[in-house]
Amino acid sequence: MAETQIRFEDGLTYERYMGDWSRRAGAVFLDWLAIPSGLKWIDVGCGNGAFTELIIERCAPTEVVGIDPSAAQLDFARKRASTPLAKFDRGDAMALPFSEDAFDVAIMALVIFFVPDPAKGIAEMARVVKPGGTIAAYAWDILGGGFTMEPLRIELRAMGIKPLDPPSVEASRIGAMRDLWTEAGLETVETREITVQRTFPSFEEFWAITLEGSPSIRPTVAAMAPADVDRFKTGVRARLPCDAKGRVTYASRANAVKGRVPRN
Repeated sequence: MAETQIRFEDGLTYERYMGDWSRRAGAVFLDWLAIPSGLKWIDVGCGNGAFTELIIERCAPTEVVGIDPSAAQLDFARKRASTPLAKFDRGDAMALPFSEDAFDVAIMALVIFFVPDPAKGIAEMARVVKPGGTIAAYAWDILGGGFTMEPLRIELRAMGIKPLDPPSVEASRIGAMRDLWTEAGLETVETREITVQRTFPSFEEFWAITLEGSPSIRPTVAAMAPADVDRFKTGVRARLPCDAKGRVTYASRANAVKGRVPRN
């Protein structure tokens, strides 16, 4: 388990599960940023383009560049009908392939806990953003119990199994985010929590979509004996009671941070 890496390689399964959650939290996040229209954005760790699409819909940028290490995710992003304005390229968050002052806004949406050296990633965002520009991120509060997959993680812990965390999970704490932004020399640093909820038509649909969309939990379940899978599923079901129509509703929470690149 400790050697397993969390990798999102399938744009469609990501879209069905995390893409939906990303847009729900991302809409609140973008409203909080209140970025003017007509600016150039870079979406670092853009994945399948779910958040990039939201930037275009809500912020009217002149240009958006999405960077991600996954060729499969980028292929899905390029096929979105609503993102013709965006350009998607493979790249490393800790070594962005752009010159200084190339953008007005740099964003990490649900990414900072995957960056091996978060401070280096933030420094790179600050490098490619113009003085006075915005650097911002939001991430699920995994350590605080706010992750979208927390119902499954709770049951795994009850079974004596430690859920797999992203490599830089500590960076998703709201205090850690504030410290990272401040230590990077960014100004007017602010943080906030974002709480959103989602309703699934049935527990079976919740189970299928969530398990399919979770590269951190799916391998663990695949390695279980059938009886343990049944016990795991039954335990999760008990933690998520359905309403009178059989629907499952629960909330998740993200931490967000923003700051500005100092003016020269």
